[in-house]
Order: sequence, then C-alpha cells, then structure tokens
Amino acid sequence: MSYQVLARKWRPRTFHELVGQEHVSRALVNALDQGRLHHAYLFTGTRGVGKTTLARILAKCLNCRQGVTSVPCGECETCREIDEGRFVDLIEVDAASRTKVEDTRELLDNVQYAPTQGRYKVYLIDEVHMLSTHSFNALLKTLEEPPPHVKFLLATTDPQKLPVTVLSRCLQFTLKNMPPERVVGHLSHILEAESVAFDEQALWLLGKAAEGSMRDALSLTDQAIAFGQGEVRHADVAAMLGTLDHRHLLALAEALAEVDAARVLQEVANLAEQGPDFGAILDDLAGIFHRLAIAQMVPDALDNGHGDRDTLLPLAARFTAEDVQLYYQIALQGRGDMESAPDPRTALEMTLLRMLAFRPQGVPKPPQTPLPIRGAADGESPATAAANSPAAESAPGQPAAADPAPGQPAPPETQAPAAGDISPVADDGGEDVLNASPEAESPEAEVADVEATSRVEETPPPVADAPDDAVDAALEDEAQRQADAAGVADVDDAPPWALDEAPAPAASEPSAAAPEPPAMDVVAETAEPEPATPTPVVATSETGAFDHGRWLASFDALALGGLTRNLAAHCIVEHDDGATLALRLDPSQGAMLADVHVERLTKALADQGIERRLNITVADLPEGLETPRAQNERLARERHAQAVEALRRDPHIQMLEHDFGAHLLERSVTPTDGAASDA
Repeated sequence: MSYQVLARKWRPRTFHELVGQEHVSRALVNALDQGRLHHAYLFTGTRGVGKTTLARILAKCLNCRQGVTSVPCGECETCREIDEGRFVDLIEVDAASRTKVEDTRELLDNVQYAPTQGRYKVYLIDEVHMLSTHSFNALLKTLEEPPPHVKFLLATTDPQKLPVTVLSRCLQFTLKNMPPERVVGHLSHILEAESVAFDEQALWLLGKAAEGSMRDALSLTDQAIAFGQGEVRHADVAAMLGTLDHRHLLALAEALAEVDAARVLQEVANLAEQGPDFGAILDDLAGIFHRLAIAQMVPDALDNGHGDRDTLLPLAARFTAEDVQLYYQIALQGRGDMESAPDPRTALEMTLLRMLAFRPQGVPKPPQTPLPIRGAADGESPATAAANSPAAESAPGQPAAADPAPGQPAPPETQAPAAGDISPVADDGGEDVLNASPEAESPEAEVADVEATSRVEETPPPVADAPDDAVDAALEDEAQRQADAAGVADVDDAPPWALDEAPAPAASEPSAAAPEPPAMDVVAETAEPEPATPTPVVATSETGAFDHGRWLASFDALALGGLTRNLAAHCIVEHDDGATLALRLDPSQGAMLADVHVERLTKALADQGIERRLNITVADLPEGLETPRAQNERLARERHAQAVEALRRDPHIQMLEHDFGAHLLERSVTPTDGAASDA
C-alpha cells in the first residue's frame, strides 16, 4: 500500500475531531440537531485551516444513511464514499479552473434533478472568489432559491472579492488561524500515534513556520520526519527550515541582562557564522523584549508561542522595567537605521552596544524641571536653581531667609517688574527665587502654579494708596495668616492661592487720586542654601527601631523612582532588629521583585541614615496597615473632597448653578498640593 501523507491521513472525519474551529463546529452541530439547515454556507479563512474539510463533514452529516445527524456513523456506504471522494451526489467544483459562465451554466443545468444516492445533492465550490462576474450573475438566482434537495457549500480564502449579492445569500463562517500552541498539541498527538520520536522544541519551530495553517504544519512534519530519518529533532528542523535557533536569541538577551559587552559581541559573532538575516535578528530581539515586558507586568498573560515561557519568566526578573522599555525602543530605532549602516552586522552590533551604553543607571527620581517663568536666570546653573526650589527652602536643617524690613527700599536688582513681566526676581545673593507651590510633581500642578502666580502678578493691589511700609506689613501678616490656615509652616512655603486670596488691609491714611500703580509681585525671598549632606529625616522610636509609621513618614524623602518606587510603595514594615529590616510586599506586585530594586532601596535607606540589610517577602498584607501607595491615595481622595467642598461654597460657583443651571463636575476638580482652599 502506498504511503499516505499526514495531512490526508489525519484529516478530521467528524466535527468532534476538528481542531481549533469550535466556534464553527458548535453552530453547525446545533443547526443539524435542531433541523435548522440553511441552503447555502460560505466558509472563509486562510489556506489549510479546514474549509474543505468542514464542507465534507457537513455533506456526510446531511447524507448519512442513519439520517441527518451531527455525528455521522462513518461506516455506511455513503460515509465511506464521501471520505474516499467518490460520492456521486457531492459535486466538488474548482472555481479557479472553471471560471467561465458556460461552466457555471452547465453546472446549474443539473440542479433541478433529484440526488442519485443521497438525501441531498451538495455542491462544494472551492475558491469561489475566482468565478467571473457573469458566472456570479448566473449563480445568483439558483443560490437564492435552490430546490429543497440542493445545498451549496462555498469556500474561499478571499471573501472580499465576492459580490455583496452572494454574501447576502449565504451563512458565512470565518475560520481562525491555528495558534502555535494548538498546532504543537495536535502534532504531539499525531506523532505519538505514529510512534515517531520528537523534541517538543522542534514542534514549536514547526508550529511557528506553519503560520496558522494546520495543513502546512502536517506537511512540514512529513518533511521533518524524512529529513531526520524517522525522527523530529530540534537541530534537524532548524536546519531544514533554515531558521535561526531561538536559543541564540535568548543567549543574546542574557548577555544584555548581564551588561556584558564582550559576551554580546561574541554572541553576534556566533550568529554571523550561520549567515542570518540581521534585520530579522533585531526584529526577533524586539519581540523578546516585548514578551519580557509582559512577563514583568502580567506574568499570567505571557504566551508560550516559542516554547520558552519557563525561560523568559526568570529572565524577566534580571531586567528592570526601565531597561526593557529602553532596549525595545532602541531595537526599533536600530531596525530603521539598518539601511543607512555600512553593513547589517555593524548596525546590529551598534544597536546592542547602544542598549548597554544608555541603560538607566540607578534610575533616581527625576528632578523637577521648572517652567520658564520659574526656571533659572541667565547664567544660573541647574543645581543652583534646584537649591532655590520650594523643596530646598523647606528642607530640614536649612536656615530660613529673613524678609527685608518694611519700608526699606530694595536693591535695584530686586525691584518688582512691571505688570505682565514674568522675568525672574533676584534677591541680594544674586539667586532667582519665585513663589511656587511646595511640590510641583506634575505638569498639571506646574501649570496651575503658573496661572496662580500670573494672577498675583497681574492684579493691581487694592491698597495702593497706603504707605509702602503699612502695605508691606499688612500683606505680609495676612499672607502668613493664610499660610497658617492652610497648614503651611512659613509664608515662603504658602501656595500661590493663599497669597492671591489675602484680603486687603485698610489704608492708614487717605491720599489723592493717583494713576493706576504698577502690578506688585508677592515674592518669597530666601538666601542661597548652604551645600550640606542630606539630614536624615527619620526619627528613631523609643526602642530605636524603624517602624511602619516612620516608613510612611519618610517614604517621599527616599527619592526613589521608576519601578523601584512602585515596588516600595506596596510594602509595609514587619520588624526591624537594628541589623535587618523586614518588609512585606503585596502579592499583586510579587512579579516585580528583583535584586536590583532591593539594592536601590537599601542604598536609599542608607542615604537617610538607616543602614540595614533589607529582606523583602511576598505575602498578604494585614488589615489596618496602609502602604505608602494606599496612604497617598487616601490623602488624594481627602484633598479632592476638600477641594470639591470649597468650590461648592464659592459664591461664583453658586451663582452659576443658580442662574444658569450649571453643574460642577467633581471628577474634573484637581486640588493643588497641600491645601483645599476656598478659592
């Protein structure tokens, strides 16, 4: 007996043997069981996904000697003839070779006659999109109202080419591509039944090469069995397909994880010996970084498309999220630069070395970049501008600057600018100091600060007629009172709205009408802070241990950034024995735990005077203890509620609601840091 290829030998004979098309088989099985049969079916999908197979199974179900059923017997004469392709009432037409209208008319001439052997006369037209326009026109009427004993089964790989008039007359079923997991599982079953030795990694190569087609996968398996002398081995399949061994790419990724440039270049040299497509290598490497990012963020969502899931999960823990994102972006950029490179290998090596050269070092908390009106003056260094920031002004251990005496004229360089002038104001030390909110962590907060500062600068003071010393003293006292009411220790730290809303003091003596005075800038002047080492902000408890309360109080001072900050924000302090600090991590963030984050957190604590060996365990958090993240979310909700309440008390808002029927959108309210004012 001649050899029968696997694709034909293992072609499904029933709906229950069909692999990967459950959404189609379920609909057809239910229709057969309930007797709700349509007269025309259209099966669409790429090559080798089971269109013709489904049509033959349906024809067998319609003509089985045991009656119309979703489970044909497979033993009667009709079932055997359909399986062998010689059933007279199953007319298979290759539309690619019979495109003329004369062929279609000849086919339709026999539609009116009853079936010879079976219950239904089934017309299976494959690649129906190849028919000519006239052929479709000739088919339309019969396709819409065929005789009761006729069923049309159409199959095509390109349904877009079918006329809408044909689509509207058929029940359309779109068959899915086979994922590599499904292909590997089916090939494993077939090879075990065939008693063929195989490697699972070899099947993953075949599953990927099949590109969603089960027929292609079986044909490649036949080729691999012949190539491997009766066995399917990984090395043989890789050589047969001419594809790059995926293990080389994983080795390259491991070299990047170790930040070993010499090993990276050696791996590239090993790849070059196989004469690969270097552009494809970079594409595959970008795909690995994509899967590493998924493994870090949502480990359960990581697919096993290459059979390397168990390898990628531990590899993901050796990268930081910042490294993975940067490497992915550099890989994409390097792929686009390959055309301009001297040769592809040079482009690949430079791209890999660029990944190592620009990888984040320590990933500290990024410095706050001020907006132009709050930035450094000409000639001032970024470090000096950072020293003059509100955070530097309120840092522990730094002396507060003394305000100039009321009535004393300011030096020429400290004179207030005219209205609308937003240039920085310099104090006696030559440094630029501007009034800003205590924390400008986000661009939205900075924009709010700019608007508040602009309102202060552009609004003429209502006490222009009062003497300068009385005005300065009154404004200073009222600003300090507003700052105290907002919970700010000093007027220099008061947010702009507190100064903007200060009521005007009564004028001490009247004066003659004068032209509109220039706008006044309310500026908090401070002396340049002296450079000093950071003062530890964590106070020790009575027992000298670092407890959870101190962990919450000092978290922001640790200046962590990126994934390390996110990881630490989900931790609580379990105990501290003076040598080891034990933290407990929320299980939802357990996949993020890596040695690099432990090292960064240990260093940040040491910089604050807490030198401990850090031990982080993943376990459920006890009730009643807030993580830094939970605390920040609670405080944010409270500030938002206070801001909403303040807006509802505002007379202007009340007037808009009363007169115009306006409604306050609470979700659009963004409170400024540190206060919920009555502004």
